[in-house]
Amino acid sequence: MICPVIQGQTVSHSEFFIISLKKYHHFLEVLCRTLAVGICGSDIHYWRDGKLGTFIVGPEPLVLGHETAAEIVKCGTNVIHLKPGDRVAIEPTVPCGDCDYCENDQYNLCPNITCHATPPVNGTLQHYFIHSAKFCFKVPANLTNDECAMMEPLAVAVHACQRVNITKKSNILITGAGPIGLLILQVAKAYGANRVVITDINEGRLNFAKELGADETVLIQRTNSEQDNVRIILDHFKRIGSDIAFECSGVG
Repeated sequence: MICPVIQGQTVSHSEFFIISLKKYHHFLEVLCRTLAVGICGSDIHYWRDGKLGTFIVGPEPLVLGHETAAEIVKCGTNVIHLKPGDRVAIEPTVPCGDCDYCENDQYNLCPNITCHATPPVNGTLQHYFIHSAKFCFKVPANLTNDECAMMEPLAVAVHACQRVNITKKSNILITGAGPIGLLILQVAKAYGANRVVITDINEGRLNFAKELGADETVLIQRTNSEQDNVRIILDHFKRIGSDIAFECSGVG
């Protein structure tokens, strides 16, 4: 397949390479045709900086993308819950399945976990890819492909909201009106939160947050002191503060 890749630790542009699709190595895998892929902040870091934390793009080409909607093309012999033609949203991480964390249903902590678009594993921004059938989830027909690709970041927001006890009396602060902050805003309102206040340094994002149901927005001025920004935010909570806070700016 010909697909865009990045290569090397200093990356400023993408090039097109021919990537060979790996062969099945497990009877519980599926061959998927990519329908839609979201662009995550991690993709931007790899494209712009050639690295993200301790993960560094090496000399081998790397395909980006992990927020994915796909169509099942072929199933491994032991796959029984999927069939060719099914549309799926994928969970891009695949744990080892054998460690203590995996056996205790905490596979997100698996030390041997792999993830699409995390070196050295290629992502899904290509025509076809192979994935574990266990981490492919059928989606209803009324969802668009773009909406299906949003299932992965939406799951982050749902998980975050499930970790706290949101009630009809909850007053919530979200710092950062990027994709995750905006998704948490919508999930929190769906859970019945009383008030949601969201902050950002970008007025355009805050305007979008209002359209998505934010009760109040706060434009953080870079020229303000930290104390001034804290005071401004507290004023929106009658000087008492929020019951629940979500840090979604990525710089907290």
